[in-house]
Amino acid sequence: MADLDALRLTFVRALEAARAPGGGPDPAPYADDLLARWQEPQRRYHTLTHLTAVLDHIDVLERYAADPDVVRLAAWFHDAVYLPERSENEERSARLAERALPEAGVPDAKTAEVARLVRLTVTHDPADDDPDGQVLCDADLAVLAAPPSAYAAYAAEIRAEYHFVPDDAFRAGRSDVLRQLLGLPRLFRTPYGREHWEATARYNLAAELDMLSL
Repeated sequence: MADLDALRLTFVRALEAARAPGGGPDPAPYADDLLARWQEPQRRYHTLTHLTAVLDHIDVLERYAADPDVVRLAAWFHDAVYLPERSENEERSARLAERALPEAGVPDAKTAEVARLVRLTVTHDPADDDPDGQVLCDADLAVLAAPPSAYAAYAAEIRAEYHFVPDDAFRAGRSDVLRQLLGLPRLFRTPYGREHWEATARYNLAAELDMLSL
């Protein structure tokens, strides 16, 4: 179970680091709103456990980021709006950031960067000159390089989120996602991700695709 107090503190620190001089309102209500969103009942994979893992991976990769605190805020918002049956979750999450962050004291330029990063998680295909995008996307995809039992649990949680989709349709849709990921020239863009996660992730994706084809 995620440590809510520790998670809340990571949000407060990132928000305070991103704020304009003079600060802003109490960050606690913003943290609590996001924590509540990440605990909604329709979630099976996109939960506080996933958020914690992404933040932990950003800690590993932060030396590659131009603005690690903006990347951390993007992690908090990247699945803040999540309904499995809807296709515009990233866009709605980005718009939530665009509403909440200025009110919380974050300058317009940093708010725009958070929203851009959230939208980038639609494709997980950052440009070569986009270090913050590379860090966020690598952190979000790091689960793909999990050990076999943890990867199997991830795949099962994804299926549970889409419980309303018939098996044949789920297999087809999930297979398309896996092929799209495997078709990327590189899954991971940071040097660390390429060295430590790429090969294992490709093995896991290919193995899942094979299973879905049976």
